[in-house]
Amino acid sequence: MGLSPITKQRIAIVLDASKFVFQWGFIPAVLFLGYRKGADPGMPELTIMNLLWQ
Repeated sequence: MGLSPITKQRIAIVLDASKFVFQWGFIPAVLFLGYRKGADPGMPELTIMNLLWQ
């Protein structure tokens, strides 16, 4: 039993939206999680200025 054209179109829209969110959200998410975790012991503290000027 095949999918109707409307169902195929809706699946395509969901996949396109998922692709967009992943492409534009991956790097910010990695940066956020790394910044939230903090610096390793013995390393300088993370600040926005340290991240921008190195």
